[in-house]
Order: sequence, then structure tokens, then C-alpha cells
Amino acid sequence: MEAYPPEQHGERNRRRDCIGSWQARYRDPDGRQKQKCFPISEGGKRAAEAFLDEVRTRVRKRTYADPKRGEITLAQWWDLWWPAQPKKAVTTTNRKLSNWRAHIEPKWGRWRLCDLEFIELQKWITTEVKGHHTRKKVLELLSGMLRDAVRDGKRIPFNPAAEVQLEAPPKKDAEDTRPPTREQCALIRQHVGIWYRPLVVFLEETGLRWGEATGLRWAHVDLEAKHLRVKEVLTEDKGRLLRKAAPKSVAGFRTVPLTPEAIEAVQTMAARFKPVDTVSPIGDGREMHPEELVFRGPNGGCLTRHNFRRTWIPAIQAAGLARKVVNEETKRTEWWPRVHDLRHVFATRLKDLGVPEKDVQTVMGHDRGSKVTWLYQHSAEDVAAQVLAVMAPERPAVRMLKAV
Repeated sequence: MEAYPPEQHGERNRRRDCIGSWQARYRDPDGRQKQKCFPISEGGKRAAEAFLDEVRTRVRKRTYADPKRGEITLAQWWDLWWPAQPKKAVTTTNRKLSNWRAHIEPKWGRWRLCDLEFIELQKWITTEVKGHHTRKKVLELLSGMLRDAVRDGKRIPFNPAAEVQLEAPPKKDAEDTRPPTREQCALIRQHVGIWYRPLVVFLEETGLRWGEATGLRWAHVDLEAKHLRVKEVLTEDKGRLLRKAAPKSVAGFRTVPLTPEAIEAVQTMAARFKPVDTVSPIGDGREMHPEELVFRGPNGGCLTRHNFRRTWIPAIQAAGLARKVVNEETKRTEWWPRVHDLRHVFATRLKDLGVPEKDVQTVMGHDRGSKVTWLYQHSAEDVAAQVLAVMAPERPAVRMLKAV
């Protein structure tokens, strides 16, 4: 440009002389030219040639990934990834949003995808995220995001969270997880207010989940056939009641038999409010339709867990059964027995009566019978005495004679 000034010889493009670093040029699968520079040395030249050989091979095999696609931050990837996720239940969606905002975004939101490393993620999940259940759900969300980043044109070559390990959940003594006996349940019922007593009896006699029982509609009860059908549930999210058109899983759609005690509980509630036998569609503007529900509060509204705790905790305390436990991980206060333990009472009762496991699985609405076995069915309290009676049965006393 100095030898031939533009003002004398006219404008022309600058020439790109190779007088700096070694520049390895190649074209990606879309035909766009890419380049990477290497030091101006013999070693740099060999590195550039090796790089070109590797990249061209990956382009031919269709395994090429543009490194710049992994240079976006995790927060930017969330903005792309989250809207593309399949629609889930409201509670599931809000739980994931909460885990992202409370745990993942503050720590990793500004990190680039390509900079995330296994050991940093492992240290974070072990030392900074509190509570086994929270760790599990947070790791599931983060690992799912990074797994899809690998799938999306290989923004990153591998998922650094795939091998992150969780600590084993805290172990609990069997006495802390054993449900109350039927005698103890009867004692609790004596101290439950007269209004809620039918609900407590119903939960113990049917094994329904809380949302299945409180969402039971009169049209789904057949007293002549002595059964009910579980078709929808009530759920709570951030203190707001929601109506779901389906139970927890496909197996949740089921027919549950009604014992005489359960039938009496249903008839008692029906006599109080005389529910209608219509089934209103979800999303018609009046979500709950309490006039169709079997179990309602004293004022005729839908039952909530929060309100029922005001009755349940004083009842177990008056029965002398309440045990207050502080969770060592979350520092939350937990009470035993829980309302959900009535479901465990029901499953254990079916086991003791000899009901086949497959039938227990069907009645309780589980996909796998094994889950019913290890989660809901509990051994009897006197199992040690029973085993000892089999191993060392009592024998009549034998008089020992001494030799004279």
C-alpha cells in the first residue's frame, strides 16, 4: 500500500500474506469457512496440520461440532432449552423452576457450557445443596440440560454432570418409619374431631392418597357394587388448589373396594352435604366444584393439607403417639405418624391378610409390585418373637438325673 498509494493507483483489496501465525482453514458441514491459528513455529505447523486432519475427518463422518456453540452461558442455554421442554404437571413445572432459580442459576448461570467440569459440579452438589431429595432433583434438572446440550449439535462433547454421585440418603431406624398399628389408629380416631373422623376412617380403609380422597366425586362412588373409581385428584401448588384430570400414574386409574367401614364414612359425608352426581369438565371457570365432592370441610369447601394438620397434630398428641423429629439435613420439623402413614397401614393389612402382591399393586395404584413390597408393606412388630418361635420352638421340660 505504501509502494502503490490508492490515491494514485486506485482502491483495491488488501492482500492476506501468511506472515503471522499458522492458520488452519476448513469448511464446516454447512460450507462456511472456519479457521484456527497456531504459533509460527515448526511445532505450530505440525499442530495445525494435525488439527486439519482431525476436523476434516469429523466433517466427513458427520461428527463435527462447532466449538463456539458451547461458548454460550448456562443461563443462555436455559432460555433456549426450557421453552422446548414437554408440558408437565403444574407442580412438576414449578418445582423445576424453583430449583433453577434457587440453586443452579445463582451458581452456574454465568458459566459457559464448555467450562463446566465434573469435579466442580461434584463438589457443589455435595457441599452446597442441602437435603438428599433436593440434591436428587437439582442434579436431575442440571444433568438433563447438559445431556440435551450434547444432543443439540454437540454444543459440548459430553455431559459433565452424568457421573456426579449423590450421597446415600440418611438411614432411619425401622421404628421411625413403621406405620401405626390398627389399635393406634383407633386411638387417633377417638381424638379426631367428629367432622373429620369419617375421612380418617376412609383413608385407613381404602389406602387412597390424600389428593385422591379429597378429590373423590360422588359420581365415582358405587355403593351398591361396593367400590369407587379413582379418575382425578386435587393437588396443591404454593397454597393454591388445583384439579388434575388424571392421578399420579396410569396405574392410578383403578377400582378400589369399599369395606363396610368405608361405606359408612361415605354415607355419613353424603348425608351432611348431599353431593350432586355430576362430573364437571376441568377448565369451565369453576375449577373445584365442591358440590360434587364427597369429603369437604365444615364450611362446605375443599379440604387442604394445611387446614387438616390443625386437626391431625392435636389428635396424635392427645392420643399420646406424636413424635416430633427434626430432619438433620433440612432442619425441618416432622411429625410421626403422618396422614400418609394410613396408606402404609392399609398395605400392611392387605399383606397380613394374604392378599397377593399383584392385587395389592392394582388396588393401591402402582406400576410395580416390588415398590409396594419394600415401600408400603412393613413387618410386624413382633417379627423377632415369631422367627424365634420357628427356630427354637418351646419343648417340654426334661428332668436331668444324676448318676449315683
